[in-house]
Amino acid sequence: MKKNHIFITILVLFSAMLIAGCNVFNSAPQAKTGDTVQVQYTGKLADGTVFDSSVGKDPLQFKLGSGQVIPGFDKAVTGMRVGEKKTVTIPATDAYGERRDDLVAEVSRSQLPSDMMPQVGMQLQSTAKDGSTMVVTITKVTDNTSVTIDANHPLAGKDLTFELELLKIL
Repeated sequence: MKKNHIFITILVLFSAMLIAGCNVFNSAPQAKTGDTVQVQYTGKLADGTVFDSSVGKDPLQFKLGSGQVIPGFDKAVTGMRVGEKKTVTIPATDAYGERRDDLVAEVSRSQLPSDMMPQVGMQLQSTAKDGSTMVVTITKVTDNTSVTIDANHPLAGKDLTFELELLKIL
């Protein structure tokens, strides 16, 4: 009878701790803004196509809240505990933004180096009037007169799904 009483007492205390939000099994700290973290990830598009992954490579290391990663990725990792895994879908607005038509332009081939043979998919570095640089992708080549360039990020306008695992808080 005394053994049953002790077991019931332990069970009641454990249940009370769970109800109160205490997690005796995972007391690891949560990742918070300002922490440097290491994350293993796989990024997928809506159709399941993998566009990037750190699996089999060095994990991604970054400082939470520093703007080193897209906002939705930062938000997804914040609050995770070491060893925790989760899958999140980040809307385009919290990823690389919506596609912008004003970032697509047709330019004369005379603006390209004379020895360049432009091809669709080729990436070029462009310098803006203010001196800033950006990467543009050739999306169309028209005979010998013009090319269409696109300064949108290749993942702009897409919702992204990430499988995440927090490896370390440094």
